[in-house]
Amino acid sequence: MEEGCHEYHNKRILSWSMTLQLAFQSIGVVFGDLGTSPLYVLPSTFANGIKDNDDLLGVLSLIYYTLTFLPMIKYIVIVLRANDNGEGGTFALYSLICRYAKVGMIPNQQAEDENVSNYRLELPSSNRTKIASKIKSSLENSTFAKYMLLIATMIGTSMVIGDGVLTPCISVLSAMEGIMQATPAMTREKVVWLSILILILLFSIQRLGSDKVGYIFAPILTLWFICIGTIGVYNIIKYDPTVLKAINPLCIVSYFKRNKKHAWVSLGGIILCVTGAEAFFADIGHFSVRAIRLSTCTIVYPSIILCYSGQASYLRKHMDHGPNAFYASVPDPLYWPMFVIAVMAAIIASQALISGAFSIIQQSLAMGCFPNVKVVHTSAKVSGQVYIPEINYILMLFCIVVTFCFKTSAAIGNAYGIAVVFVMTLTSFFMVIVMLMIWKTNVLLVIGYILVFMTIELVYLSSLLFKFKDGGYLPLAFAVVLMCIMYTWNDVNRRKYYYELENKMSPEMVRDIIGSTNVCNVPGLAIFYSDLVDGIPPIFKHYIKNVHALHSVLVFVCIKSLPISKVPVEDRFLFNRIGSKELNVYRCVVRYGYTDLRSEHESFEIVLVRRLREFVADEILVSQENLQNGESDELTRTNNVIDQAVDAGIVHFIGEREVIARKESNIRKKFLINYGYNFLVKNLRQQTSKVFDVPHQRMVKVGMIYEL
Repeated sequence: MEEGCHEYHNKRILSWSMTLQLAFQSIGVVFGDLGTSPLYVLPSTFANGIKDNDDLLGVLSLIYYTLTFLPMIKYIVIVLRANDNGEGGTFALYSLICRYAKVGMIPNQQAEDENVSNYRLELPSSNRTKIASKIKSSLENSTFAKYMLLIATMIGTSMVIGDGVLTPCISVLSAMEGIMQATPAMTREKVVWLSILILILLFSIQRLGSDKVGYIFAPILTLWFICIGTIGVYNIIKYDPTVLKAINPLCIVSYFKRNKKHAWVSLGGIILCVTGAEAFFADIGHFSVRAIRLSTCTIVYPSIILCYSGQASYLRKHMDHGPNAFYASVPDPLYWPMFVIAVMAAIIASQALISGAFSIIQQSLAMGCFPNVKVVHTSAKVSGQVYIPEINYILMLFCIVVTFCFKTSAAIGNAYGIAVVFVMTLTSFFMVIVMLMIWKTNVLLVIGYILVFMTIELVYLSSLLFKFKDGGYLPLAFAVVLMCIMYTWNDVNRRKYYYELENKMSPEMVRDIIGSTNVCNVPGLAIFYSDLVDGIPPIFKHYIKNVHALHSVLVFVCIKSLPISKVPVEDRFLFNRIGSKELNVYRCVVRYGYTDLRSEHESFEIVLVRRLREFVADEILVSQENLQNGESDELTRTNNVIDQAVDAGIVHFIGEREVIARKESNIRKKFLINYGYNFLVKNLRQQTSKVFDVPHQRMVKVGMIYEL
């Protein structure tokens, strides 16, 4: 498969000057977490001291090859190719699979979806279709497989959001710990409270949006990488140039022979050297594959390798400084400048993960996997920059609690690694499906991918699980809570959809209702909101049963998310007539991608009416071309009816659907619906009227109870 076949930026050729600019900007957004890992990797690995001088060579060799195999080969070379029109992350991989195979849990796919300009995948020409067809068929025909894909996506999302808690804690705390070396009066308690103060300030400015301070990120991180790389070279030359022997993988073998179980346990600290690698993939939507590869290979990777080598070289001569490896290895004249830069770099690394958590929740919400929390778009230029107040305060609270309870970066490191490796392992799982089913990669190459990368990840994961009682439980507990929220919301909404599907009205029933003498017609345009892409929702029948009046023009609107990152504006509104032309009843499916803004610059109502007029005008044009003059005249009259209806007034009918479990339901189902889901609705729900800026004076809520 040609590289970047899904990449948005490849649709237009970027000049080298633009690529260089994007590469520079990406340093400040993508690499903060990975770049600040030297603050805590060796201190976490040697928290109990260094027992043998050659252990430094073994650990350094492990760092060399872990950084090379996971961030460089796995992500930079392979995973970045699996982007979804320039978007990356767990949801991007899931959306690719959903577009190629019908594995979505809600049956709202339409043939017209494939007409969206960026929906179709550019698949490679290959004769290896037999295995791909088998996998596709197995996924489409297995409800269990569909559930597993969805749950795996939720787990990955939960773990990344968990990173949004742990990254600020470990980054800020590890940076602040350096002050203890320079000022003996600065106690551990004072460092903890200073770190908490910085965290509170960090979360307090989130509402301003990252674009307000984003322009200073890249220079600071670039300076950080230059400094740690230069200091690394200095330490290698001054203390022990032979540390470069760690390039020999036999150092790893010797390390395990000497330390056995302790070497395996130490992997939990070493794996922290690749924290933030998932950001390579998750943040490509703001840049390009070429830009991220360029910045990684020229600045980030060499600087980090030199930094770790310099620390190891210093520790070979000062073995008792292991718990404070980073700051101890900084030359005295540069200590305070490096402390200031380190704190700033830690804040930037935290900002990237917090913003990433907001973006992922926005994607989860669009895919129906998260309650409708309030999403604030902080930039008119960049759609991906969002702020979610409720999530911001929850993350801040968790960060304060974690920092206060764990107190040291080494202790937090025990918890941090599990989230990192879990996400990596899930990415590998999705990549295997993508390679076999979509890319049609040779089976032997896929087996090689599994044996190399998944083996490395599973070995590291086994070591991290050994530290479960020392803090490893934290990200798993956090993920379980988020999983319960996401699963509850998704499951009940899916049940609601099937309820509407089973109780929908046919177009014939609508025609009979409109022609009934018991229903009076009033001028105006009525918009009914529903989840159904086909058929009339039962809430309309409930409305007519209680209010015997109908407007002259009816539009049934369905808000639908497609498994792509963005839907072009020209493809967003899909209109169809319901019944004959004289009924003036329409269906409109409004399609969004999982990163699209739901609130437009114009009000949703204005855009909807304009698109409705365009739809009728297109019908008139087609009828004129076919010389069907009678039909053309009728459509022209229809257009006049729409104008008159709009002038008379527009009314929005929004369903207030209360859901309860049926009496015969089991206890689990009753708890899920009656308590879990309804608790989320009451405490976290943002109304449709707020999302689409529906005028309150022209909004009517129609109440109905769904027994699921």
